Amino acid sequence: MGEQPIFSTRAHVFQIDPNTKRNWLPTSKHAVTVSYFYDSTRNVYRIISLDGSKAIINSTITPNMNFTKTSHKFGQWADSRANTVYGLGFSSEALLSKFAEKFAEFKEAARLAKEKSQEKMELTSSPSQRKPVSCFPRFKIRSASKESAPGDLQSPVTPESINGTDERETPDAESQSRAELNAAPFPHSSTSISKHWEAELAALKGNNAKLTAALLESTANVKQWKQQLAAYQDEAERLHTRVTELECVSGQTAGIKTQKTELNQTIEELEAELKAKEEELEKLKEEVENADRLQAQKDSLAQKLQDAQLRNGELEARLVELEERVESGRMEEQSFRRSLTSLLELLDGKIYELSELRDSLAKLLS
Repeated sequence: MGEQPIFSTRAHVFQIDPNTKRNWLPTSKHAVTVSYFYDSTRNVYRIISLDGSKAIINSTITPNMNFTKTSHKFGQWADSRANTVYGLGFSSEALLSKFAEKFAEFKEAARLAKEKSQEKMELTSSPSQRKPVSCFPRFKIRSASKESAPGDLQSPVTPESINGTDERETPDAESQSRAELNAAPFPHSSTSISKHWEAELAALKGNNAKLTAALLESTANVKQWKQQLAAYQDEAERLHTRVTELECVSGQTAGIKTQKTELNQTIEELEAELKAKEEELEKLKEEVENADRLQAQKDSLAQKLQDAQLRNGELEARLVELEERVESGRMEEQSFRRSLTSLLELLDGKIYELSELRDSLAKLLS
């Protein structure tokens, strides 16, 4: 089946700043899908998140990982393989709790899977079934009575032989005594044997030099093979990551379709809201035009009011003047009335005197 998503949620993704190791750096501009994947072939759990075609989280869950809740809506975990710390910001505390529960569950499953794999490896690689393998073939040294070829050796290649101090096995006591008995009646045989051993030693030195060169060459080849193996492993890991990303993309197709449908509905709702806003904007424009007209009318009325206030001031000044004139006229009228009253009183006295004079005259006539 390969690697399949087993749980997905949405969150804002962050990574720790590699320089300060304190600040968080956002790796996504908005909330993205964060999924748990299970590889049934390798029995591995991973956390994967994609921002478009870019993998912003690719973290394999190991038994020594811990997911820590640092707030009600934020959690983090450290990935030693990626040499970073990932942080997730959720929209609610319930989503954070659910993600933390899944993390603990899959962490325990990873621990059990690791223990099973270790037990299986211990069973398959028991000491009774393992055989030592020699890195170099063993050669035998021919006896002194036989002719030696330059490439025939007896002892295996040892560090001493590589350094130029080849130690051969010493012959036993019987062979030594036999050689002494054979060499005693023939003094010239020791010289031939010495020459033979010198030739054998020269051949061994030549073979030793050849083996040393071959060993150096094989060491260089081993280093080259290690480099090639590391390059192949990196390439395989990169290809596996790419396959995982593609599988993640294919696994998230249904979610993407659902998100697309939701986005289309959201776009329709936003278009309807935009249309309503445009109508409201037209109304506001009409109200602004009416407000401009009202402002013009207000300005004209304010000018008229100012003119009226000026005229009112003038009229008030004239009113004060008229009031003063009325007051002065009232005072004059009062003084005129007082003088008229005194004249009437005087006239009444005169009339009374005249009436008495008339009456006295009438009496005189009678």
